[in-house]
Amino acid sequence: MRVFRSFENLTDEARGAVVAIGNFDGLHLGHQSLLDQAREIARDLGVPLAILTFEPHPRMLFRADDPPFRLTSADDRETAASTIDIDLFYEAEFNRDFAAMSAEEFIERVLVKGLGAKHVVVGWDFCFGKGRAGDVDLLRSIGETSGFGVTAVEAVTHDNGIVYSSTAIRQALRDGRPQDATHLLGRPWEIAGIVAHGDARGRTIGFPTANVALGNHLRPKFGVYAIELGLISQDDGQTVERWVRGVANIGVRPSFGGDNDAGLEAHLFDFDQDIYDRPVRVRLHGFIRGEKKFDGLDALKAQIASDVVAAKEILGKI
Repeated sequence: MRVFRSFENLTDEARGAVVAIGNFDGLHLGHQSLLDQAREIARDLGVPLAILTFEPHPRMLFRADDPPFRLTSADDRETAASTIDIDLFYEAEFNRDFAAMSAEEFIERVLVKGLGAKHVVVGWDFCFGKGRAGDVDLLRSIGETSGFGVTAVEAVTHDNGIVYSSTAIRQALRDGRPQDATHLLGRPWEIAGIVAHGDARGRTIGFPTANVALGNHLRPKFGVYAIELGLISQDDGQTVERWVRGVANIGVRPSFGGDNDAGLEAHLFDFDQDIYDRPVRVRLHGFIRGEKKFDGLDALKAQIASDVVAAKEILGKI
C-alpha cells in the first residue's frame, strides 16, 4: 500500500483509482463492506483501489473541546488499511483552509485535478464541502460531466439490527459492552500506547501493573476489564507480536486519590518481564465491574483477586 499525505502533485501512477472516501475511524465491518464494493468496481475497471481520509478527524477541528472520541489513531487506521488489500492511501490534512472549500471546489481540486478519480464510493449519507453543503446527488451530477462514476453504499446492519457505525461502537464502549464493539468492529477494540513508569503501588500489594496513557482514544466506561496486552517487537525487519492475558482497570484510581486524567493499569497473568517504554496494544474482551473506591488495601487486594478470577473465566471463552 502506497501512502500519500497530500492530494496534490501526484504522479500518474498515484492517480486514476477508484476512491473510497470517509473518516474510517475504527475501519469497522461497515467500512469494510463499503471497501469490498469499491474493490469490485476497481477490479472491473482495471484500476487501483484507494482510500481518501482526513487527519485530524474533522470533529477535532470543529469541536476541539469535546472529550476524546477516536477509536483508532491515524497510525492504527493506516496499519489496518494495509492489511485489507488497499493499493493507495491518501491522508489529506484537514485544516481551516481545507474545511473552507465549497463542495464544488472539493470535487474539482481534490477528486478531479488531484486524484484523477475514475470512480468514487461513499456512504449513502455522505456530506462534504463548506457547511456540509455537498451530498451524493451533487457528487453524481458533477461526476457525470467530470468523467467519474459514483456509488453510494447503503448502511449495513448487524444481525441484531444495529447499524455498523463508529457511533454505535463508541456507545457500546461507553456502556461497558466491549463484546458488542467487537462484533461491530470485526475484532476486539484496542488501546495503543507506551508502557509508562507509574508509582509502583500495584507491585507493593502483589499485583504489579503496566500503565498505559489513553491519549486521544475514546474513554470507555470506567472499570475493570478482561484484557489481552500485545507486546510489539521487531525481528529481522518483521513485526512480532506476543499476546499476554490479564486484567486492567481503566479510570482515575479513586482509591489512591484520583487522577486528573484517566489511564489504564494492566495486571498480566504469569508475566514478570520489564516492559517499561515498550509499545503495546491492549484489547478489551469483557467488562467485569465499575470503578469504585475501597476503604483500605486489604479490601482492594481481595477485590483484585476476585477480578483476576472473573477475567480468567471471560478469557477462557475466547
